[in-house]
Amino acid sequence: MHSKKFLLILPIVMFISACSNNSKNESNNTQGYGIDLTAMDTTIRPQDDFYEYANRNWLKRTQIPASESKWGNFSVLLENNRKNLHSLLEEAAQDTKAPKGSDKQKIGDFYATAMDSVKLNAEGITPLKPWLAAIDSLKKPEDITALTARCHQISMNLLWGIYVMADIKNSNENVMYLTQNGMSLPDPDYYLKTDAESKELREKFKAHISKMLQLLGNNKEQADKGAKVVLEMETQLAKVSMNAIEQRDIEAQYNKRTLDELAKDAPQINWKQYFELVGAKNVKDIIVGQPNFIKEVSKMYKSVPINDWKIYFQWHLIDDAAHFLSDNIVAENFEFFDKTLNGAQEIKPRWKRSLEAIDGTIGEALGKLYVEKYFSADSKHKINEMVDNLMAAYSEHINQLDWMSDETKKRSQEKLKTIIRKLGYPDKWKDYTALEIDRESYLKNAVNASKFLFQFNLSKLGNPVDKTEWGMTPPTVNAYYNPSYNEIVFPAGIMQPPFFDPKADDAVNYARIGAVIGHEITHGFDDQGSQFDAQGNMNDWWTPEDKKKFQEKTLMVIDQFNQYIAIDTLHVKGALTVGENIADLGGFTIAYAALQKSFQGKTKPSKIDGFTPEQRFFISGAQMWQTKFRDEALKKQVLTNPHAPGKFRVLGPFSNMPEFYQAFNVKEGDKMYRAEKDRAKIW
Repeated sequence: MHSKKFLLILPIVMFISACSNNSKNESNNTQGYGIDLTAMDTTIRPQDDFYEYANRNWLKRTQIPASESKWGNFSVLLENNRKNLHSLLEEAAQDTKAPKGSDKQKIGDFYATAMDSVKLNAEGITPLKPWLAAIDSLKKPEDITALTARCHQISMNLLWGIYVMADIKNSNENVMYLTQNGMSLPDPDYYLKTDAESKELREKFKAHISKMLQLLGNNKEQADKGAKVVLEMETQLAKVSMNAIEQRDIEAQYNKRTLDELAKDAPQINWKQYFELVGAKNVKDIIVGQPNFIKEVSKMYKSVPINDWKIYFQWHLIDDAAHFLSDNIVAENFEFFDKTLNGAQEIKPRWKRSLEAIDGTIGEALGKLYVEKYFSADSKHKINEMVDNLMAAYSEHINQLDWMSDETKKRSQEKLKTIIRKLGYPDKWKDYTALEIDRESYLKNAVNASKFLFQFNLSKLGNPVDKTEWGMTPPTVNAYYNPSYNEIVFPAGIMQPPFFDPKADDAVNYARIGAVIGHEITHGFDDQGSQFDAQGNMNDWWTPEDKKKFQEKTLMVIDQFNQYIAIDTLHVKGALTVGENIADLGGFTIAYAALQKSFQGKTKPSKIDGFTPEQRFFISGAQMWQTKFRDEALKKQVLTNPHAPGKFRVLGPFSNMPEFYQAFNVKEGDKMYRAEKDRAKIW
């Protein structure tokens, strides 16, 4: 089942760099060319705090919608896309004559069951009863493996996770990955930190578990004891898990094992039985992300009483299924995960929650309808031209680098030239023929969709890597770089205002979608992407001297962002956000250079509203990262997200760019000023 956890996108989480930072709704006043003058506060010196200069009035007037934990330009575009997708869903649900087995029939039936709150409330936990019976039948530790296999087939978040993707050291071969899983809180540190706030959060988490177990039919005493058991078991897993920063070490997570070797590491788990039951009978090698974690799970098979395992499975069953059940279960799930953890004040409308579920499971079917109606081929053509310009600017920048040897420059150019670009939507759509969706049950549809996706992923094992496949659906407001494919991917969803508008000023387009394109290209050369060669293999292609210089520059970025305070005394984690920060710096730097190239052979554009093209570039770039957080969401972002909060995605890169200093006459003594020796210049 796909609720707030998506097992099958783990490859994206681990290895693909995706780049969004994810009331009264204030729409942008574009003033005809893309900059919102009403958002600015020109009483603030741009040389002192450029983010506030560009956005202070927007921050003052914008209220976060009650159902959201943050709000910004990504949210505005996402909301516009949701409205378009909503109309497609309504149309599909009303079309009861859509051919059986067609994408439209499946989308319409899935949506109809999701929206039928009367039926869902009447059913209560009835749809879970077969699963509860299976859990209750656990008799001995050996039974845990069989039940885990059954649960993993529907993408339940417990014990460990598996997925198939390209071997990061042999990008043409698919291989099985095995990774830590089975914890409900966002990061292992949530279980282990000893400050008062963390302890209080864990008490609230325990109370939430108890309430959910009571909704399954346990009495309060049983549920309270069960909640304690779940927290203890998940804490035990957390102690041997990698946190968000540790998971940035790709090499440390590449531990190849044969089936026999895995059995020696974790002897209590019958791995042959497990892989046969999930439908992966031809497993030879397994890349284990966290060997110590798997060893600990094996020990827990013997040390944890079977009744405690039953409670653990009950909890994860209702936790993962919550979104597909009755309103009382949905409300309790919202109360902790959305309100307590993220600060949202009220639950999203049912249609939005239904849309998220459908996009997360059969998203390419929905995306196909979306691009047919809402995506312009002209936009794709113009974005392609911008990519050409940015690639050319990047190539020139590599040649001009004063810290890199000719040998490494040559290999960098080779990698740059071989980057694959995917724009808008896939050339080959996912075939959902084997997926059964009807109007009988929302949970059944979710289970069927999860099984379909799980088996689709496992079917790659033993087959060549399909580099035409996409890791995001077309309506997604985001973009990503995949190092194993050496590709940049821009879904149709982000190729729209305020990120891209064919009618907007070039300075605005280059500062927004241009910087996003440059950002994704730079991910091929950040602290992680730089470990992969032009063919997508994890391979050290640097000279030792250049690698040392690059690492020194990377440390400068880490140190810079460690100084930023996000909220109260909580600092941005430079080591967690370094890849995104390098990409932001490279993205803006290359987009600026590409803008300048676009002026060649033309009359340079004049000032608009008193701003030069260069000034408009930086203002619109700063406005792209307009973001307002609830405190809870901001804390979670800093603790777990590889992206720094929007404010620092402006102040950080701009204060390193001499082009910014020139555009706004920044001098020593200004707060945006950084001494030249302290400025990070990488790509």
